[in-house]
Amino acid sequence: MKPWKTKACQTVLDEQPWLVVEHHTVELPDGQLISDWPWIITPDYVNVVAVTEDERFLCFRQVKYGIEGATLGIVGGYINEGEAPLAAAQRELLEETGYESADWLSLGSYLVDPNRGIATGHLFLARQARYVAPRNADDLEEQELLLLTRAQIETALEGGEIKVLAWAAAVAFALRRS
Repeated sequence: MKPWKTKACQTVLDEQPWLVVEHHTVELPDGQLISDWPWIITPDYVNVVAVTEDERFLCFRQVKYGIEGATLGIVGGYINEGEAPLAAAQRELLEETGYESADWLSLGSYLVDPNRGIATGHLFLARQARYVAPRNADDLEEQELLLLTRAQIETALEGGEIKVLAWAAAVAFALRRS
């Protein structure tokens, strides 16, 4: 199979660091050109499923602008320029919860929408997390930190209480590995 080729690109919206939208001219393997192929650039991010020393899953009950009603969420955030995904995951866990862990497992890195750009999500499991400092989160959303049992997080996942795909996937992967 032959790859598609980008022949030209034009920025149509620049809201850095959060969003850049481009139109690409793309050449297909048969030589056909497609103009105005939308391409979206957003920062790569991390999501962390954290499990405490006493086997509780850290999560938040929160609201998000684009979600109807409350959702359960996990730790997450954007990767800073030059920052490794694991370092970002460790930073976000400490900032958002006040917990840290010395036992980290990568749950994989996944493209969000590879035909349109978007981002790569890096998912992690932090085991044996322990509280070390007060939260220092800069989140805009109101959040309630919860410590759920395995049965409670499984029920929440199965019941659709985790409304963001990346979060649900990370929790499902973590449940298989914890």
